Amino acid sequence: MPMPADQIAQMIREGIPGAEVEIRDLAGDGDHYAATVVSDIFTGKSRIQQHQMVYAALRGRMGGELHALQLTTMARRP
Repeated sequence: MPMPADQIAQMIREGIPGAEVEIRDLAGDGDHYAATVVSDIFTGKSRIQQHQMVYAALRGRMGGELHALQLTTMARRP
């Protein structure tokens, strides 16, 4: 069963408080999403570390309920 975009955004916001999250359904099928996540806590972190933080916020749903997620992360600019 696909995961709704609003649930993905909510989980990321809960796991990364204060994050700006934008979710787009890439194929219109509820299975292939793109997410842009901007947060202060990404400052000084590698891209891999940033992505790991987002995956941790999704609590193991990546690869199961959430089939594909194109991920863009960045630190908030002052």
